[in-house]
Amino acid sequence: MKTIIHTSDAPAPIGPYSQAVKVGNTLYTSGQIALHPVSGELVMDTIAKETTQVMENMKAVLAAADMDFENVIKSTIFISDMNNFNAINAVYAQYFNEATAPARETVEVANLPKFVNVEISMIAVK
Repeated sequence: MKTIIHTSDAPAPIGPYSQAVKVGNTLYTSGQIALHPVSGELVMDTIAKETTQVMENMKAVLAAADMDFENVIKSTIFISDMNNFNAINAVYAQYFNEATAPARETVEVANLPKFVNVEISMIAVK
């Protein structure tokens, strides 16, 4: 049985998808971009601020499922320019304990929704 996870502390879906779906003890999140959940505006001043907003959105989705970053077992990071990898990685690293960090892949893509620079999705288990 699946449970739809929704929180107003992260951007609302803009299509036929959920912020996250929980099946048993496993949470599958949709990708988060740097939309501010209250204003609906993109936070793209710098790649660091953009990545921070993405991670804060993800933090809110995890919390809505009664989880946190320690529950994450897999992350996928989509970036529009691999030259931003170090800056994105520096922010991402602030949210995880390196000794228990999840598996991850980082992929450069041609375009992301709203032409953002970074989108992150996660799988978490409780």
